[in-house]
Amino acid sequence: MLDFVPNHMGPDHLWVMDHPEYFVPGTEVDLEQSPQNYKRVKSRRGDSILAYGRDPYFSGWPDTVQLDYCNPATTEAMSQELLRISGQCDGVRCDMAMLVLPEVIEKTWGHSAQPFWPIIIKAVREKVPGFCFMAEVYWDMEWTLQQQGFDYTYDKRLYDRLTEGHARAVREHFHAGLDYQEKLARFLENHDEPRAAATFEQKNHEAAAVITFFSPGLRFFHQGQFEGRKKRISPHLVCAPQEPLNIELQQFYSKLLAVIKKPVFRDGKWQLLECKPAWEGNESWDDFIACSWQGPNGERMVVVVNYTSHQSQCYLQFPFTDLAGSQWRLQDLMSEIVYVREGSAVQAVGLYLDMPAWRYHVFEIQKLET
Repeated sequence: MLDFVPNHMGPDHLWVMDHPEYFVPGTEVDLEQSPQNYKRVKSRRGDSILAYGRDPYFSGWPDTVQLDYCNPATTEAMSQELLRISGQCDGVRCDMAMLVLPEVIEKTWGHSAQPFWPIIIKAVREKVPGFCFMAEVYWDMEWTLQQQGFDYTYDKRLYDRLTEGHARAVREHFHAGLDYQEKLARFLENHDEPRAAATFEQKNHEAAAVITFFSPGLRFFHQGQFEGRKKRISPHLVCAPQEPLNIELQQFYSKLLAVIKKPVFRDGKWQLLECKPAWEGNESWDDFIACSWQGPNGERMVVVVNYTSHQSQCYLQFPFTDLAGSQWRLQDLMSEIVYVREGSAVQAVGLYLDMPAWRYHVFEIQKLET
């Protein structure tokens, strides 16, 4: 999978020299009044003033120049680039993909442009069926880009809610339809965010990772995440500083990766589960986030996390309707914990849980033969 940057290019790109018309032009007045957004460049036709690449909320990025999608020649040239790339890889991760949406272009530059993504995605897939498009996208525009043909879109909203640390907001995030969730790329860090190991304390980190990577969608990991790196590296650098290995975190991720490789977490049916108060007046049930996975061959998994800094209790409601009359073994695949529970009681009132801060379970549920 290659990184495709649709919005801007480096000022030393050959197109700047040969095709300055592909870029957003500026005037002497623009350069004088907004030097943070424009620069003078050389081309074969003489000097030009071009806009820095940017989004509508910040000043320009001075190591870039902005492509002009209001010019049909630019759109055609970028389309040809994507068609060429599609013969060299299995997919593209499209940097800041929402910046070339017509409504964003108009907000940023005050000009209208024709849609780009639906047309080029259709053209690429006619040439290479199954080619994968993943969008880096923010500002709640994930659904918009999914509707334009993207296979996956970044789920920054889940990341934000996990860092805020409020379980209810995280849980409500999973109320969205599965047709949307299954196209989300779930992550706990990327090159634009602080390192997860620097953002979360160890147990909080593990709990957030369990929520993130046992949810439906694409599981997206960042280089150095498994080793607990804390220093965010600029994409402009080609090396990283030496950092001590977080052995505890590495062992956690090794176990997590081994568990999520199970087919049920890829091919199974996911469902958000309900938690109820353990007793009247105990509001700590609201601290839990839980889900189930059911596989095509009868596999049953239940994931539950106490996503808060204090001990909490609840009754977890299982989605299974055939528990009564049998005993069931609940083995936590992330620890050595094993419970045996009477199915009739669990089906009637739920599974009672009393869990410390940031504790999690990934239960494999199997019927005990009598």
